[in-house]
Amino acid sequence: MKAELKFYEKAMSAVADPYRMSILSEISKKGEIRCCDVVSLTGLSQPTCSHHIKLLADSELIDCRKQGRNHFFSLNKDNFKKLGQYFEKFGE
Repeated sequence: MKAELKFYEKAMSAVADPYRMSILSEISKKGEIRCCDVVSLTGLSQPTCSHHIKLLADSELIDCRKQGRNHFFSLNKDNFKKLGQYFEKFGE
């Protein structure tokens, strides 16, 4: 139970930022994006984008895969469903 609460805390903290929300929105639209896409999308420096991506990955809301020198990011839809189910409890 404690690990589950930690997941919800990290996930909510990760989405509580306009840049990370725009990153998630872009991934949702395209299915998958690269780090350089995040730089173009946000206008932030590459190290700052990497920081935002790391927070999203640590929160388990995005999955990362490496192909050659590129890193690709996609939504972890199972964890978004889990987060949605958590919030549904409050509407009952």
